[in-house]
Amino acid sequence: MIDALIITIAIVISLLGILGCILPALPGPPLSFIAVLIVQYFYDKPYTDKLIIILLIITVVVFALDYVLPLIGAKLFNASGQGITLGIIGMILGMIFFPPFGMIIGLFIGAIVGELMAGKEHSEALKVGFVSFLFTMLMMIIKLGLSGYMAYLVFSRIFIGFFS
Repeated sequence: MIDALIITIAIVISLLGILGCILPALPGPPLSFIAVLIVQYFYDKPYTDKLIIILLIITVVVFALDYVLPLIGAKLFNASGQGITLGIIGMILGMIFFPPFGMIIGLFIGAIVGELMAGKEHSEALKVGFVSFLFTMLMMIIKLGLSGYMAYLVFSRIFIGFFS
């Protein structure tokens, strides 16, 4: 009974981790890491301590980059404060009113509107919007890769343990 509960919790947290790579309301990689820790604790340490430490470090770095990389990208292409601010507001509004893809569209439109309000030319505003979009998509892909790998670790151990 308790095994089924633990398996269910690990699977649900792992799936939420993958979903969290797309939805900003959920911290994807940290949830995926928690699922790995659950399996590590309840399945007699199927992973080495070295792997757990490496996953922890990568999870922390990716979690931090998720917030910083889009801003760095925007700044590299001379985004104004208004472009960054309205991009963030657009992302939040898009997430609320048009989930899940409204977040990406809202970021793109918000950054463009912010740049236009700051007096930038249309081509400059489009460039900043596109860069914001690209860096957000890059982080989404990185998070999905990491969470996907951790989900693989979780599911492979659960199903090996289940069928043996």
